[in-house]
Amino acid sequence: MAAMGEVTLVTGGAGYVGSHIVTELARSGRLPVVLDNFANSSSNVLPRLRKITGQAVPCVEGDVRDRAAVSRALADYGVQSVVHCAGLKAVAEGETQPLRYYDDNVGGAIALAEAMAKTGVKTLVFSSSAAVYGQPASNPVTEDAQLKPVNVYGRTKRDVEHVFRGIVERDATWRVALLRYFNPAGAHRSGEIGEAPAGMPNNLVPILAMAARGQRDGVDVYGDDWPTTDGTGVRDYIHVMDLAEGHVAALAHLAQAAGVSTLNLGSGRGYSVLEVIAAFERACGCRIARRVTHRRQGDVAMCFADPRRANSTLDWRAQRDLDAICVDAWRWATNPANA
Repeated sequence: MAAMGEVTLVTGGAGYVGSHIVTELARSGRLPVVLDNFANSSSNVLPRLRKITGQAVPCVEGDVRDRAAVSRALADYGVQSVVHCAGLKAVAEGETQPLRYYDDNVGGAIALAEAMAKTGVKTLVFSSSAAVYGQPASNPVTEDAQLKPVNVYGRTKRDVEHVFRGIVERDATWRVALLRYFNPAGAHRSGEIGEAPAGMPNNLVPILAMAARGQRDGVDVYGDDWPTTDGTGVRDYIHVMDLAEGHVAALAHLAQAAGVSTLNLGSGRGYSVLEVIAAFERACGCRIARRVTHRRQGDVAMCFADPRRANSTLDWRAQRDLDAICVDAWRWATNPANA
């Protein structure tokens, strides 16, 4: 449990993962402050966060690359720790806009680190990704696996990890957790917040929700000839609330441990695309059409976590299964307030 009133800045805190982290920070006794430029999110989430948490959540509208704005936010709110979620994350988009991704993801991390150093805030949890592994040599993948990202998005996450490691090598008073997410999905059980991408979603679960609501005529399956049990890609889906709880546990760990902690946050179980479709059909009670199409550039066949280091280091583990992910995602998708 955090000391009551400890202030944590969440960059990208109005986004999908960030907003769920905000709810758990508040529940743990911390005071979250959101920094967001609303490029891929909406300020509409702020009153919903207030409804869930029972408290006003301060928000600074700004870009994480704006050093002066970040420095002001850190100083004005007396921030003691940062959870860095801000960044671009669409794999396909990154392949066509690599400079934009490096500018936003790597440039943003550098600017944030400089602002933190300037204001003396040296505790950071970074939202990294399993994309840093690329196609691992074996599964489940451990944190010691070779980093071989196969797409621009994954390379930017790897490079940001290098940036933060370099900072700690020069200044051992920093406390950094690099959390390698697998596939966040689901929504807050209230149905008040969930995944709401701007434009067409890139992730499977919100696409399934759209199909189930009749907003699209089915879901594309990107290849059925992968070397997996049913020929479709296999991923480790982790409930976004399990992920949020992992961040609170990481901050508690950093209060006792300087240096860098690198941790997988995943369920430790791989699910194929067809298994996810079947689970969502159970949640929504209807059949969802699917079309097999070509593989996407930058995809891998299989990737799922070995989460034992996070289990032992953070005393944390994923508690919610794929069916819970789909039930919560469907509750969010069918909330009349989201229409």
